[in-house]
Amino acid sequence: MKRVISGLLGLGCLMLALGLGSCAVAEQKGVKVGDPAPDWKGIIGVDDKQHSLSDYKDAKLIVLVFTCNHCPVAKAYEDRLIALQKDYKDKGVQVIAVNVNNIPEDRLDRMKERAKEKGFNFPYIYDSSQKMGHDYGARVTPHVFVLDSERKIAYIGAIDDNMDPAKVKKHYLRDALDALLDGKSPPVAETKAFGCTIKYE
Repeated sequence: MKRVISGLLGLGCLMLALGLGSCAVAEQKGVKVGDPAPDWKGIIGVDDKQHSLSDYKDAKLIVLVFTCNHCPVAKAYEDRLIALQKDYKDKGVQVIAVNVNNIPEDRLDRMKERAKEKGFNFPYIYDSSQKMGHDYGARVTPHVFVLDSERKIAYIGAIDDNMDPAKVKKHYLRDALDALLDGKSPPVAETKAFGCTIKYE
């Protein structure tokens, strides 16, 4: 009976992922809105350089988005992240994409291929230790954490409310950035991120 229940739970997770929902096997503790952002350093990027949070000290806001190569939901948001970096670069916003999955499709060599193919205009870094994911509490790809000027968590969750760009009605991330740049709190500080479950080991 236990095997049947376990199998059903596994199938449920798969169906949720394919249905653009989320299913975390173990709930990540991570950060809450208002918490200091966990520091990170020496994380390799697709440019073969090591990246640290302190490298971006001049940015007014940082959009840290946990993503990957293989997930269809993550792929659906790549163009939106590129557009967001383009639109907000001159406003002092820095997008940083981080991948913590260690499956073959998501390793650094494939990340380099994806970044070149899509023309990423933001750093794409790889934390094979998965520490960043655990520290922030990232559960799915994509999962966004906005760091304010004091490097405290100002927004957590989804980029917007629909994988299909033509059906988006609520631009959670852009609304949060606009408010923060205007010296206000995000209208919605936390939303439910949806996508493929991060493959923690």
